[in-house]
Amino acid sequence: MKQVHGEKGNQTIFSEFLLLGLPIQPEMKVPFYAFFLTMYLTTVLGNLLIILLILVDSRLHTPMYLFLSNLSFSDMCFSSVTIPKLLVNMQSSKPAITYTDCLAQLYFFLLFADVESFLLVAMAYDRYVAICYPLHYTVMMSPKLCNSLLALSWVLTFSISLLHTILVSRVAFCASNIIPHFFCDMSALLKLACSDIHINELMIFIFGGLVLVVPFLLIVASYTRILSSILRVPSVRGIRKAFSTCGSHLSVVSLFYGTVIGLYLCPSTNNSTVKETIMSIMYTMVTPMLNPFIYSLRNKDMKEAIKKLLSGRKLPFSLGL
Repeated sequence: MKQVHGEKGNQTIFSEFLLLGLPIQPEMKVPFYAFFLTMYLTTVLGNLLIILLILVDSRLHTPMYLFLSNLSFSDMCFSSVTIPKLLVNMQSSKPAITYTDCLAQLYFFLLFADVESFLLVAMAYDRYVAICYPLHYTVMMSPKLCNSLLALSWVLTFSISLLHTILVSRVAFCASNIIPHFFCDMSALLKLACSDIHINELMIFIFGGLVLVVPFLLIVASYTRILSSILRVPSVRGIRKAFSTCGSHLSVVSLFYGTVIGLYLCPSTNNSTVKETIMSIMYTMVTPMLNPFIYSLRNKDMKEAIKKLLSGRKLPFSLGL
C-alpha cells in the first residue's frame, strides 16, 4: 500500500487508491475483458458514426440532431472516463489509481453524466415544440435558442462537477484506501472519509435535485403535453408518426433515468455493493452503447444517411451546423 509519509494530526495521507473492480472469478477475467473491450469499441465507433453523419449530411442540420450530436459526444466521453481504466486494472496485479487521477476521473464522470441529463431535457423540449407547435417550430427552436441551451448545459455541468470535485479534494481519507468499485464513484469515496462530509452531502442533495429531479420532471411534463396533443389528433397515421418521432428519445430517457433512479433513489440493504456495481455497468457501458443503435435503427433520416454512406452515394455534404 503506497502512502505519503506525512501527517495531518493523526491522519495518514494516501497517495493512491485500490479499485476492487468487478466481482469476477479469475478464470472468467479473459472472457469479461474481451466482452467489455467489445462494448467499449462499439460505443466509441457507434457514437463517432452518429457525429460524422450529422456533421456531413446537411439534411441532419436541425435542432434535434444538434442535440443528438452533443449527446453522442457525451456518451463517448462518458464511457472513456471509466472503461479504459477498468480494462487496464483487469490486466494488472495491483489495480491502483493515483489520488490525482481519481479526482480527475470523478470530475469528468460527473461532467458527462450531468450534461446528458440536461441534453435529454433539451431534446424533450424540441419534441414538444415539434409536435405541439409544428407551424412555429422554426421560430421557437431558433439557432440562437439551441446554442444557448447547449451552452447553458455545458457551463452548468462544468461548474457543478468542479464544485463537487473541490469539496471531495478537501476530505481526509485515512481509514482505508480500498474503493469497492471499478471507478472513483463519489459515494464510494465519501464512505472512506474520516473528516466531516456534511457539506458534501448537502451539495449532493441540492445539485442532485437540480441535475436529476428537475430535468426528469421537465421531461415528464413535456411528454404529458405531447401525449395530450397526440390524443387530440384524429388521424391514426398522425398518432403513429408522432409516437415514432418520440420513440427513440423516450427509449434513451428510460434507459438513463431508469438505471440512475434504481441506483440512487431505490437503495437496497442486501448486496448493495453488488447492486451498485451492476447498475453502474448499466449506465456507464450499456446505455452509451445502445444509444447509437436506438437512434439509428428507429430514425428514418439516420437510416437513410447510413444507407447512402454504406452504398457510396454522395451525401448532401456540409460542415456548417
